[in-house]
Amino acid sequence: MIGTDHPCFIVAEIGLNHNGDMALAKRTIDAAIDAGVDSVKFQNYRTEDFICDTRLTHTYENYGKKVIESQYDMFKRCELDYKKLSELKTHCDQKGVDFHSTPTGMDGLADLLAMGVAILKNGSDYLGHLPLIEAMGNSGLPTVLSTGMATRKEIEVAVEFFRKTGNAQLILLHCVSLYPAAPEDVNLRRMISLAREFDCLVGFSDHTFGNEAVIGAVALGACWIEKHFTLDKELPGPDHRFSADPAEMKDLVRAVRIIEKQIGSEEIDFSMAENEARGQFRLSCVASRDLPSGWILKEKDIVFRRPGNGIAPRMVSTLYGRQLNCNVSAGSVLGEGNLRLKEDDCS
Repeated sequence: MIGTDHPCFIVAEIGLNHNGDMALAKRTIDAAIDAGVDSVKFQNYRTEDFICDTRLTHTYENYGKKVIESQYDMFKRCELDYKKLSELKTHCDQKGVDFHSTPTGMDGLADLLAMGVAILKNGSDYLGHLPLIEAMGNSGLPTVLSTGMATRKEIEVAVEFFRKTGNAQLILLHCVSLYPAAPEDVNLRRMISLAREFDCLVGFSDHTFGNEAVIGAVALGACWIEKHFTLDKELPGPDHRFSADPAEMKDLVRAVRIIEKQIGSEEIDFSMAENEARGQFRLSCVASRDLPSGWILKEKDIVFRRPGNGIAPRMVSTLYGRQLNCNVSAGSVLGEGNLRLKEDDCS
């Protein structure tokens, strides 16, 4: 279950971080489960779906050095066909964690539906692929649309194509398509605008170093958190450096679960957990000095002191003119136990 009344859905995006190695992919899944995530995400693209020009390159940092690599070669070595993808889903099913993936075409979507995935994800680069988004809507499955690099109009059109299928199960992800993203580029308030303007659930796809942005997103209402995940930041490949490693992901999950408790409700009254503290730390009306039985209380006879289990200071005016029914020592809490009943009070 995903939504504002449920715990935040935390996704470890393995993406390309399996490096085309199925054994590494399974170990990474297991480490993500150990960290406490709700789901792992892969990418079941066909390289030819989005790259024709094999001269295109991608520049990233690895082992502290700049790497310039053919985009085609980089994506091709990490490509997952139906058999491999199905094997990974079976591994996830056996381990009790959700599996989903980002397709890049109708064939990839069909593969996911044939495997029986429970949720679909569309990447930021494919927000303009309206036929694919419409097909996702027609699946009837909950669908996540990532909005990195998108204008408001582009998001509006994508949402329109999805919703015209009658599918209302939509999550929009705020995403900054920079790898890594600098703190000044994160702009978490954009997520609030997405929720307000498109009246849907929202989440955050995080590409920053550290967990601060994730915590901020959850505090602002994210019901879905996605973070790149790797077994080792020093592995070769474009995304390992800014991905969370097992210790960081475990800390992220722990921090999210704590902040969820801390967010609480919009109720203004004090919490029930504060009830005991309220009695200890609030102030009561107490005698400013020793007073004899029969004494008529005046303003100078009353001061405000702890504990808070007597008449509250805001009610002090109701005590003026009341008569004591017993001797009261300085500092004693004034209340019905040491005051005559009103109808018996002396004037």
